[in-house]
Amino acid sequence: MKTASAPLIRAGSDPESGAALSLFCAVALRTAVEEQILPAFMRATGAVVDIVFEPTGLLLRRVEAGARPGILVGITGSLEASASSDVFDLPSCKPVAKSGIGVAVPPDASGPDIGSVDGLISALLAARSVAYSRNGPSGIYFSRLLRELGIADQVDSRSTIVDQGPTAYALLDGRADMAIHQLSELMLVPEATVIGPLPDAVQHYTEFSATLSRKALKDALASALFGFLTGPLATRAYRSSNLQSP
Repeated sequence: MKTASAPLIRAGSDPESGAALSLFCAVALRTAVEEQILPAFMRATGAVVDIVFEPTGLLLRRVEAGARPGILVGITGSLEASASSDVFDLPSCKPVAKSGIGVAVPPDASGPDIGSVDGLISALLAARSVAYSRNGPSGIYFSRLLRELGIADQVDSRSTIVDQGPTAYALLDGRADMAIHQLSELMLVPEATVIGPLPDAVQHYTEFSATLSRKALKDALASALFGFLTGPLATRAYRSSNLQSP
């Protein structure tokens, strides 16, 4: 949104040259970054930020295709293993948050008890359809978990696989009556009812880190934005959006 008195967050652009202050950020951190961290940074600096929110894998594909963001915030292991790592200054890579996986149901629905592994299994088997991500870390883990629990055939025969975006949207249009995703990504669909995290015994956490590009190392504004993304204000913002300290 642009006003006469406020700078602009240009969400969804695709910075190629690195000329603008640019940020690629994993979707799981969107609420904290978009609603709290960037507004605070912009008030302090008056800077314009070009930002893309996508899953880490898609962000890295953009980089491999030639995009050059000043900062990338994504899954720690993916950043470290990426073929594009020569674009970024990995010594600057700093863990900022981690996310657990949660379960949501349609608005105003009375959710099942998922406080135990047995309760989770019963809920999954009773669901008409369970929505989960095809390529995101939560979906990859959940698919493996179904196999480990011995219920993959029963659940997947009627599951709703989401290629991109929050799985909880499938609860709003009737495609599913349970959705599995990172807790912070379930919050991107406030109409959905989050009934809790996966039980501790089968919970899985994904860690996210921020890193500067080599080109932005000496850029004062990029360094300032990196500080906002990794500092105390960011820690509070991440916690308020169902993310945990790394």
